[in-house]
Amino acid sequence: MSREIEGTRHRYGRILRYPLHQWRSLVVILALTAATSFVAALQPWPMKILVDYALGDKTVPALAESLLGNWNLTLNSFLLVVTAALASFGLYALNSVLDVSLSWFWSAAGQRMVYELAETLFHRLQRLSLLFHHQRTVGDSLSRLTEDTYCVYTLTSALLVSPAQQVLTLLSIGIVAWNLEPTLTLLSLSVAPLMGVSSLFFGARLKRRMKLNREAQSRLLSFIHQTFTAIPLVQAFGRENRNFQQFQYLATDIVAQSQRNTLLRGTYRFANGSIITVGNAIVLYAGGQQVLLGKITVGSLLVFLAYLKSLQIAFSGLLATYGNLKSAEASIDRVLEVLDAQEEVQDTPGAQYLPAGGAKGWVRLENVTFGYQLGNPVLKEITLEAQPGETIALVGFTGAGKSTLVSLIPRFFDPWQGRVLLDGMDVRQLQLASLRSQMGLVLQEPFLLPLTVAENIAYGRPEASYEEIVTVAKAANADEFIKLLPQGYDTAIGERGATLSGGQRQRIAIARALLKDAPVLILDEPTSALDGQTEALLLSALERLMVGRTTFIIAHRLSTIRQANQIAVLDRGQVVEIGTHQELQRIGGLYQRLHSLQFPESPPEVIL
Repeated sequence: MSREIEGTRHRYGRILRYPLHQWRSLVVILALTAATSFVAALQPWPMKILVDYALGDKTVPALAESLLGNWNLTLNSFLLVVTAALASFGLYALNSVLDVSLSWFWSAAGQRMVYELAETLFHRLQRLSLLFHHQRTVGDSLSRLTEDTYCVYTLTSALLVSPAQQVLTLLSIGIVAWNLEPTLTLLSLSVAPLMGVSSLFFGARLKRRMKLNREAQSRLLSFIHQTFTAIPLVQAFGRENRNFQQFQYLATDIVAQSQRNTLLRGTYRFANGSIITVGNAIVLYAGGQQVLLGKITVGSLLVFLAYLKSLQIAFSGLLATYGNLKSAEASIDRVLEVLDAQEEVQDTPGAQYLPAGGAKGWVRLENVTFGYQLGNPVLKEITLEAQPGETIALVGFTGAGKSTLVSLIPRFFDPWQGRVLLDGMDVRQLQLASLRSQMGLVLQEPFLLPLTVAENIAYGRPEASYEEIVTVAKAANADEFIKLLPQGYDTAIGERGATLSGGQRQRIAIARALLKDAPVLILDEPTSALDGQTEALLLSALERLMVGRTTFIIAHRLSTIRQANQIAVLDRGQVVEIGTHQELQRIGGLYQRLHSLQFPESPPEVIL
């Protein structure tokens, strides 16, 4: 049990450092809470003035009579009625002002702490390796970022703001109620132990139910994200109705989870309500007896009954803290799962820094083995070397491990065994930002952002001039179609480049890599979306721009890599052949087989 308590304390401590950054606002909130509790203790007293002194025959206290006398007012029933009405309105207005002020400060402070936690989570998600993101859906990450981060708001409210408000209310009203009638006060508080047992019983169940509900919502959000990302595929294969049915199924699951959650919460409220109702009945009976015996006045009983309701609300809110914390723990666990996730790829102590463009471009992979799941390697003991300025082409059937191999060079992943070297230095001994500044990439999918064309090209070098952007666009054969866009280079493109064709997106991605002017280029199918004419123009530009740069190019079109210094043929995660185009043709192995599949009418090249 102590270990569980220590674990809970540690989890809460990780989250509560964000509210502590808002300590000034929290001090104001506590002050306003104290003032609100004080005013709440005064609010029922105009009713006592009305019932006991204005409508009854009780003698007005000497202090009140003295105060009215100072204003030269004649004390009578009418004046007491007016006084009671004005006092009631004044206390209500004051309480409303305090309540609005409290809500304003708490809302502002709460939003700031939520977004500060979201910023930390967003920064963390960006830095976690691709392996982490491959194992989770984008929708799940979005759910944690946009919804689960509100756990800091709930936690602060449940641990600080709400308990402070309830405790101050209990103290202020409890003291006044005790002075008014101690016996009734004790009877009012007698229900506390029963409500505490109810809270403990339902708390753990509420946490489990909330976690299941959050997971169901995350599944629906992930499905929606996947569907909208693949809209062309959905429409092409006529999956709209099937996806609609899947949406209904996931939504029905959320409704079912919500119903169970609502039923559990309703049962919890019913249990507490029953306890409170029985307590009220006992207090009403005892209070009535006190009035009949002349021990207290009717006005005092009415004030006490108003206090009783406030005491029970405050006590219920205090006991609800446990249930609220348990409900928030589901989101806290999901947030901490990301914050505590092992950062597989990170800077090692004493990692060296390389200035941008400072590498020569000698890349070597030594006996590299890697996979995404333990016991299932994708790459097996690969050794491959590229001298500065050389072009290494990687070919092979789909799933051979080509994209995985080049992903090791900028350290998107670290190998299970072996080393990746840049200029003779293990890439794990280089700062990540420094290492990746040496790399220009064009990935298999040309990711574009909903920015202008110029901003997309300059994404890796935001300080680049307009002239430099145009130069690389021309080299990538993109300038011509960019000028035809409504605002040219200042045209904002849709998300993921939806307003451009596949070939246009690819050429912008290539221009972006070329602008970075890095000594190492990684090209994953750079010509996959281009027609023959554009491909020829692009290849001639690439030949000029790859001079002096080490280039790794993955290509299914073997016509694009004939001039490579070396062609490495991968099969089932291993390099089975390596050499020039002519050498591999002469061997007559897998490369020759791949070549024959693409050029069935072309006879094997004979090397004399």
